[in-house]
Amino acid sequence: MNRIPRSLTLLLNLAHALDHLFLLIFATAVAAIAADFGFARWEDLMPYGVGAFVMFGLGSAPAGRLGDLWGRRRMMLLFFFGIGASSLLASLAQNAWQLAAALTLLGAFSAIYHPVGIPMLLQHSTRPGRTIGWSGLSGNLGIAAAAGLTGLLVAWAGWRWAFVVPGVLTLGLGLMFMKWVPVETEPPARRTTKAAVPLPAAMLARVFVVMTAAAIASGVLFNVTTNGNGRLMAERLQGLVEDPSTLGALLAAVYAVASLAQLIVGRLIDRYPLKPLYLAIVLGQVPLLVLAAHAHGWWIFVALLGTMAMIFGAIPFTDAMIVRYVDDRLRSRVAGMRLTVAFGFSSGAVWLLGPMVKANGFAAMLLVMAGVSMLSALAVMWLPGEDRLRAAVPAA
Repeated sequence: MNRIPRSLTLLLNLAHALDHLFLLIFATAVAAIAADFGFARWEDLMPYGVGAFVMFGLGSAPAGRLGDLWGRRRMMLLFFFGIGASSLLASLAQNAWQLAAALTLLGAFSAIYHPVGIPMLLQHSTRPGRTIGWSGLSGNLGIAAAAGLTGLLVAWAGWRWAFVVPGVLTLGLGLMFMKWVPVETEPPARRTTKAAVPLPAAMLARVFVVMTAAAIASGVLFNVTTNGNGRLMAERLQGLVEDPSTLGALLAAVYAVASLAQLIVGRLIDRYPLKPLYLAIVLGQVPLLVLAAHAHGWWIFVALLGTMAMIFGAIPFTDAMIVRYVDDRLRSRVAGMRLTVAFGFSSGAVWLLGPMVKANGFAAMLLVMAGVSMLSALAVMWLPGEDRLRAAVPAA
């Protein structure tokens, strides 16, 4: 009886890792791709990857709706096979526009995981904070793998293999998901499971506004840093580390260690009120981003380690709010709507990353991100405290 749930958990966490890996292959390999396609500077190629992040946001709302109404298992199968095939198409691109089209298609399928896979993972969890923590760790290890694996494949076999290898792996995992995960007896929309803390509509709307505003800031920080850190390290470690695979391994180490923050935060979420925890982590981002703006040499490695630990540590809170305050039958739709708005804004930040760095440098970009963290803190401060939220719960 326990084999299928364990298999489901393993496959969903692997899917989360792959989701983030695929979205960062282009950013990690951009210098090699730019040289192959005849671009003088990597910054000029960077805007061609924005379609993946636009679709990652825009596709989240319909993906969440289909997850609730059509079934989460079906949508996850579409995720595995769609993202695997899109990655293989990207490996065949002969120019920047062909690659942009393949990446946009990949982004559309990658949009499925967060509004569908995470609610599927949480629907039977008795310790949601811990489950979210492990899920977040898996996703961030995918980011680390993008840095490490992509760097190795680019150095040893060329950038096309950086898309081929994970693409083939994902198709294989799709077949395993089809075999191991049973068909759902009913779509989530027909379930009657209630939220852990059911709130009246007005209070729930306020929580959703705060959640969305904080998620926008978090998405901007996450996408700008994870897409820009590779080139940032290459610039700040120039003369100390030149080999692309070594730079990739260093960045992978940053992400792998920083990912542990999500495990710690997940356990804290199960024990303590959300608001003070969330606020402390968001405010902690500000001095670390300022430090990273001015760090050079090996200090950039230290600064990025702390910065990414705080950025990753903020991620579990929006999922924790959804599982605490939203009925399971609605979770994919609520998550999808939140992601559509958040990543709609953050995809614009990815588009601006190359031109912004080209015009003003990485220091200015990181100082702007520190300002974004301050705005995020203001949004979190508007979140009602735990006592007010529980006082608003309707009497049984």
